[in-house]
Amino acid sequence: MKLASICVHGAKDKNNRTGALAVPIYQSATFAHPGVGRSTGYDYARVQNPTREALEGQIAALEGGAEGLAFCSGMAAIDALMELFEPGDHLLCNDDLYGGTVRLLAAQARRSGLAVDYLDGRDPQAFQKALRPKTKAVFIETPSNPMMKITDIRAIRAAVGPEVMLIVDNTFLTPCCQRPLELGADLVVHSGTKYLGGHNDTLAGLIVVSDHELAERLRFVTKTVGSGLSPFDSFLIIRGLKTLQIRMEKSQRSAQAAAEFLQGHPKVVKVRYPGLPSLDREISLSQASGFGSMLAFEVDSEETAKAVLERVEMILYAESLGGAETLITYPLLQTHSDVPEAIRESLGINDRLLRLSLGLEDLDDILADLAQALG
Repeated sequence: MKLASICVHGAKDKNNRTGALAVPIYQSATFAHPGVGRSTGYDYARVQNPTREALEGQIAALEGGAEGLAFCSGMAAIDALMELFEPGDHLLCNDDLYGGTVRLLAAQARRSGLAVDYLDGRDPQAFQKALRPKTKAVFIETPSNPMMKITDIRAIRAAVGPEVMLIVDNTFLTPCCQRPLELGADLVVHSGTKYLGGHNDTLAGLIVVSDHELAERLRFVTKTVGSGLSPFDSFLIIRGLKTLQIRMEKSQRSAQAAAEFLQGHPKVVKVRYPGLPSLDREISLSQASGFGSMLAFEVDSEETAKAVLERVEMILYAESLGGAETLITYPLLQTHSDVPEAIRESLGINDRLLRLSLGLEDLDDILADLAQALG
């Protein structure tokens, strides 16, 4: 099946004998054994649940991976990835990462001695030069959050070699636009809270792995600490995935139009969107089938930025992204507040930067709201 069909039909309940179109919510913490030494395949919900299992199979199919795993949040998924490493291991990351990821990596460095270096994701040779004997993985976002930088996944894979694990956060583009495993990644991670769920009503994290050995190591984590996604939330993500492709198509069209509108506004200094002419656009075209629905823009002053946040009417000033509603975010105070000030400034995350997640409203209404908010 092609991606749109997997979105609709990819979640399979292998226990279904009723003909139900929706995967049921198996709201059970434990499962009875048919006899001594015998199992239905389910024993305890911390290990596995049929609703979660259906979602995990669907996300694996969408990303083209060996197995999928569902977690109670995107950060829980990334935290589970950190359990793959030992004290003293070395991790390379692109320098423009979601602030929560930076916070988690800093905590890991303090607690377990994980060494982390941040590099410009657009410079594969910098990653090659930074390799150490104990470099175990590269973690990248592409597009990055919030500066929308594009990393060439194939080039990073070639630069670091096959021995180094390559992890790609694919939250912004989703498998409908980009499939990192096909480009050389070993693992893909998503905040399922965002586009996969699509309705700003569910926290979830998803990981897709390229081989079963990695899956077993991660399943040990969920079994041990209980970070797996609940049956009800698994059901909500499955429901959201049914409309993923058509939501992405609409919101991307709006993002392109909004980027072009903002680029021509006298109070906007810079627009960061891969669909605008740039080197990032060319790299995107080589590895993705769409530019996504996220953009960032810098206005002429802090006063203008705060005025926009105060004046928006239909557009909502809120954290998160990827839902039906168009959201505007102030990274300085919200998503990246825990990133050290000097690093924020060097990346361009200043008091003039705004991030926009395009939703499903009428495009004319979105543009009208941006126009009146900018004044």
